Amino acid sequence: MALYLIAFNDEWVPEQTLEQLQDKSKASNAVLDEMKEQGVFVFAEGGIDASTAICSVELVDGAPVFSDGPYTETKEHLGGFTVIDVPDDEAARYWAGRITQALDWPQEVHRFPSDVKEITDRLGLS
Repeated sequence: MALYLIAFNDEWVPEQTLEQLQDKSKASNAVLDEMKEQGVFVFAEGGIDASTAICSVELVDGAPVFSDGPYTETKEHLGGFTVIDVPDDEAARYWAGRITQALDWPQEVHRFPSDVKEITDRLGLS
């Protein structure tokens, strides 16, 4: 098994009414419930956007410098993500497709390096 990140960018999501967001939430939660039933769900968070950023940090003269909120020049922000533990890329693509269908928003799929999986296994986190 390997860990995968399925994520969408907040900029990819068109304006939504409250009713649309509620419908998307129900549809995506149904997919997450299925992931849990199949034993592949690790963690998810869908309520992320620029307003949830508490700070930005950049390196200035070798020291971290913090500023409030999102980095002002950043146009794209993480909108939400799901971490799954599946056997291969094909399974990750399947679940990303299910989430894309539920939300009707584009998704990206990233495979975590295998050492991340080894660490989470050792710590009992997966």
